[in-house]
Amino acid sequence: MHSTEINTTQAAKSLALFCKVVDNFGDIGICWRMARQLQQEHGIAVTLWVDDLRSFQRICPQVNIDAEVQEIAGVTVRNWCDQQGTFTVADVADIVIEFFACDIPPGYIQAMAQCEPRPVWLNLEGLTAEEWVEGCHTLPSPHPSLSLTKHFFFPGFNNKTGGLLREASLDHERAAFQADTQTTAAFLQKLGLTEAEISSTKVSLFCYPHAPVADLLKTWQNADQPMTCLVPEGVASEAIATFLGQASKAGVSGSRGALTVRVLPFIPQADYDKLLWACDINFVRGEDSFVRAQWANRPFIWHIYPQDENLHHVKLNAFLKTTTSATASLVALSHVWNGVSHPPLDWADIWQAFQADLPEIAQLSGKWQEKMHENGDMTSNLLKFVNAVRVASQKDAV
Repeated sequence: MHSTEINTTQAAKSLALFCKVVDNFGDIGICWRMARQLQQEHGIAVTLWVDDLRSFQRICPQVNIDAEVQEIAGVTVRNWCDQQGTFTVADVADIVIEFFACDIPPGYIQAMAQCEPRPVWLNLEGLTAEEWVEGCHTLPSPHPSLSLTKHFFFPGFNNKTGGLLREASLDHERAAFQADTQTTAAFLQKLGLTEAEISSTKVSLFCYPHAPVADLLKTWQNADQPMTCLVPEGVASEAIATFLGQASKAGVSGSRGALTVRVLPFIPQADYDKLLWACDINFVRGEDSFVRAQWANRPFIWHIYPQDENLHHVKLNAFLKTTTSATASLVALSHVWNGVSHPPLDWADIWQAFQADLPEIAQLSGKWQEKMHENGDMTSNLLKFVNAVRVASQKDAV
């Protein structure tokens, strides 16, 4: 039977997401959030292929690092141990996503080419505010030898990109948590904070090893008001151990001057969101915690993943130019924190200027959130694009 009618109701039902863990937690953090959102909000059967289950387990304690296949929160998790393997058409999902050009198994690609219709194949790229991504977002890339086309999909900060990852219930959950002081206090008490620490200025610290943490801690020791720094175990271990006078292990804390440093265990993603919501200022790194800090409605400083030839400085400045919350003091602190510029002899000047601007930064952060909402959430935008590709493929087949 021949027909020119296009069936647009047959939405994609399955998705395979391939993740190679490079940045310890950022890659898997993004993929795990996205996998759950796809399953819970859109009813898609998701298979998450991960090559480092041990890192995955740090942010999701339910992960069994010895299991080849397991189901967690409705998502099928597979241990992606090598590039070998034989795959059939039945193994291929309707949507295939490789995170950050991670080179999925050749056998899987061969099976994709045998599918009818072909799956929608996407390369989910890293987040940047650089203008060039607007011209590359959704661009097709035909396979050199197979009848397959891969499309590039870029998250971003305007409607010419894919937007930011955000669950439908996130804003409501954050607002309810931050409005309930008892709930917030109870959460912090479970992390070991005392009443005095809960009432102090609270800062979460998540950064790469080369961050100038020691200088920042010295500055906070001389603060006018009590401060509490909450740092996950394994982060800035050398500087934290020097401050504490002992190994930086979960549960350890110490005080000097106005500053108390408390080392936290790595916590599940939902609790990390609450930590960002509960703190007054957040230092975040990479991409996953960077995006979550933007939804936390709190001032934050971004430690960007380092790249050769300081290309990360270009990405940092592109974001600082784009966001509405970048006051002069926030830009100055961000530059010093990321090695774009060298600090003066006294860090106190930079920090005091930033601290004075905190009310303005907090207000601007809310406006930035509103602006990001206008772009829609990344997962929904991705599925809209997938549907458009599927419809176009049907037309071509007629």
